[in-house]
Amino acid sequence: MFYPTDTNKHGLAHDPFKAIVSPRPIGWIGSKGKDGSINLAPYSFFNAISDRPKLVMFSSAGRKHSQRNAAETGEFTCNFVSRNLVEKMNVSSATVPYGVDEFALSGLTARRGELVDAPYVAEAFAVLECKVTEIIEPKSLSGEPSENVMVFGQVIGIHIDEAIVRNGRLDMALARPVARMGYMDYSEGSEVFEMFRPKV
Repeated sequence: MFYPTDTNKHGLAHDPFKAIVSPRPIGWIGSKGKDGSINLAPYSFFNAISDRPKLVMFSSAGRKHSQRNAAETGEFTCNFVSRNLVEKMNVSSATVPYGVDEFALSGLTARRGELVDAPYVAEAFAVLECKVTEIIEPKSLSGEPSENVMVFGQVIGIHIDEAIVRNGRLDMALARPVARMGYMDYSEGSEVFEMFRPKV
């Protein structure tokens, strides 16, 4: 099958776009507002985009609480979503008024960052502390701004729970990372294999 996306007439029950672009890591973003309120929310449009410097990005459809806080304070955290925390991550995705503490709502421990004044999930196996480098509104082919807001941040500090360290490496079979698939589907990355680049 083929369909142009301007009409989006695919004949399926649901739009398949996000199912095709998967699995996607989940950016579980911790942030703090100017008013002192704290926020925790998952974003499926998230990824690392550079290693030197260490840069990450999350994108929100419209100006949501995490984007607002990151813009106001210039700081946020990215918390690792593992299988043992996935239900609590899901609770933190609930649509609630600004100022509601999703850490408390999800039964999670909020801890202040070492280098940023933004909260992180104390129970997470790994956390990235980030400072905002830029915020953009990507444009469509017509040049019009989309409804999305992309927040870029440089990682300035990293927390790692040594429970997932084995032989000097993070063991993803122990960490059991969760990724977003299409629709309401998730996947768990506990089956890990190595493959080395060929030498030509």
